[in-house]
Amino acid sequence: MNRREFSASLVAAGLGSAALSSPAQAQANWPAEGVNYVRLSQPVPVPQNGKIEVIEFFWYGCPHCNAFEPTLDAWQKTLPADVAFRRIPVAFSEEPFGAHQRIFFALDAMGLVPTMHRKVFYAIHNERMRLAKPDEIQAFMAKNRVDAAKFMEAFNSFSVQTKAMQARQLAQAYKIDAVPALGVAGRYYITGTMAGTNERMPAVVDALLAKIRKGAA
Repeated sequence: MNRREFSASLVAAGLGSAALSSPAQAQANWPAEGVNYVRLSQPVPVPQNGKIEVIEFFWYGCPHCNAFEPTLDAWQKTLPADVAFRRIPVAFSEEPFGAHQRIFFALDAMGLVPTMHRKVFYAIHNERMRLAKPDEIQAFMAKNRVDAAKFMEAFNSFSVQTKAMQARQLAQAYKIDAVPALGVAGRYYITGTMAGTNERMPAVVDALLAKIRKGAA
């Protein structure tokens, strides 16, 4: 549990008796700000494309992100047309986070996220590969029939390094200190602890999306 989640749990404890005394009211107010999600004090700029942006912040080395992936993947495929979903890999330090960030952005640049994203998780968590050094990354890509030379070119490219830097800035703006986490509309931040479990995070997002559409959030 991190500092933000601990604070949220204290708020939740304070609201416990009220929720028990008025379940209908508690349901009407769910999700509750400061309990199930945090409102950012400084909104993060979002693309002005008429869509509500939802971001998953993750790390390939995180076992919770790995376990959450099937739920997230199924949910994001059901999102309506007015929602723009994207994934952002975080880097709490350069090693091994930095390499994992660049793996994702190189896969994205080559259009391989749909086929390779889950395989990277599997390699790290089931095959015990670190995927932190160029030779190991290159061998992994070749094993999975990805052009290893082209991949490493993308991995080391200026554009991928730029995206990694922008991802770190975005994570800082959202004040990400734990993963997996979901950001909504540049205004809200959700963790599994706030939602109850990681698998309940999408339900909190769905409720926030409904509030945003109504202008109530």
